[in-house]
Amino acid sequence: QVQLVESGGGYVHTGGSLRLSCTASGRTFRQSNSGWFRQAPGKDRELVGAIHWTGISDSYADSVKGRFSISTDSAKTTLYLQMNSLKSEDTAVYYCATDLLWPVRSVGDVGSWGQGTQVTVSS
Repeated sequence: QVQLVESGGGYVHTGGSLRLSCTASGRTFRQSNSGWFRQAPGKDRELVGAIHWTGISDSYADSVKGRFSISTDSAKTTLYLQMNSLKSEDTAVYYCATDLLWPVRSVGDVGSWGQGTQVTVSS
């Protein structure tokens, strides 16, 4: 199973931006559907968004559409989650995920998880 490592989490004020990064040990995201989930305290882990390995299809939760975007670098060694116009309700632990079934709908469709990175949005 691939090891995923997230970085870039932290504290940000409401309306601010953060970019999360994720790298995979010993491989790339070149032929794997990948994405991001999040889990807020007391809530289930939910899909934030995902991108098909071809790059021609992606999907986002309604709550983040227009504010968040997923991308990779040109070598597909790093998966990004760009988060703009952050709200307090975006506060959660964010998890990188790969080897997703497509279309991805739930945690059951995920093959590999990262350890998570905390994002806290405060006013």
